[in-house]
Amino acid sequence: MSDYESTPQPEPEPEPVVQEPTPAVAPLKKKRESVKMTDKQKADLTKHMEKVSKDMTVSERKSHRMKMMGRMRKGESVQKAHKALKA
Repeated sequence: MSDYESTPQPEPEPEPVVQEPTPAVAPLKKKRESVKMTDKQKADLTKHMEKVSKDMTVSERKSHRMKMMGRMRKGESVQKAHKALKA
């Protein structure tokens, strides 16, 4: 028949592996399990903020309150959280 079938064909060169750049958008992370503050913790924090916030600006008050809430949700007391934030 023809010589085409009988002659071995050279193998094509493998294509170079191109790694795609990592996407700029981070993969979706699991949402954190939210731990709600107890009513006692809320009352204690409110009392603390009334006592401490007299010489703070509005933005300082909000920042302090948010930091305190974050620590209190982890189980720290008002005194321990405030002491850690002052240091």
